[in-house]
Amino acid sequence: MGIEGSNYIIRSVDHALRILEQFLEDDDEIGITEFSRRLNLHKNKIFRLLATLQSRNYVEQGKFPGSYRLGLKNLQLGQNFIHQMGLLRQARGVLESLVRKCDETSNVAILKGFEIIYLGAVESDLPVRVIPRVGTRLPFHCTAAGKVLAAGINGENLSKYIRAGRLKRYTPNTISDPDELTRQLRSVSELGYAVDDEELDLGVRCIGAPIRDYMGQVIGAVSVSGPSTRINADRIHQELIPLVKEAAEEISSRLGYH
Repeated sequence: MGIEGSNYIIRSVDHALRILEQFLEDDDEIGITEFSRRLNLHKNKIFRLLATLQSRNYVEQGKFPGSYRLGLKNLQLGQNFIHQMGLLRQARGVLESLVRKCDETSNVAILKGFEIIYLGAVESDLPVRVIPRVGTRLPFHCTAAGKVLAAGINGENLSKYIRAGRLKRYTPNTISDPDELTRQLRSVSELGYAVDDEELDLGVRCIGAPIRDYMGQVIGAVSVSGPSTRINADRIHQELIPLVKEAAEEISSRLGYH
């Protein structure tokens, strides 16, 4: 059964979203009375909903008494959406080319908090291959893409997280020691790539490299994943690292990085 029309819908949330949707009609500012008329809701309810949205910066007071306009939070969300979709759009062709060159599954990922999310992937045609985990949240500390993304952060919060003992061990190869992970992230930053040596899944190896925007900030990672029976140390260093770094540089160039 679908969620729409079911008991899962929270009416107050639905009303709040309908308030925001009124600004789709090219209205810069809308008053409480007009909201009440359009949504067929009492003014007191409209006022409480607007007060809640204002506390989260989704709306702000307009120029005229009792009027409201969109807040900055909507711009931040919109820019984040455009940023992610722009990254995926620019990466798609490069991922396809990368798969043709190495015949292994390629991915593009971003960092959210202390987890990575694969935005998109292109699968290998080989019968034994790594299945992409698009949309799945994975820990950063045991994935090549995650280590590349974390290495691009100069943040106190990351250091606190590493030191807080939250580095869960998934396989015998998972790095759970804070000092060792810190050293590896420093090395990743210097080398420009990371390797997941069966740290998240036994039998799977992954190589990742950073994607940068026009300001030089690390905003994503491109990676190649495959079974460890095919991806040995020689192939990693002689073939896959150069290919993955080349792909990351190509995507970065498309995003304006030079």
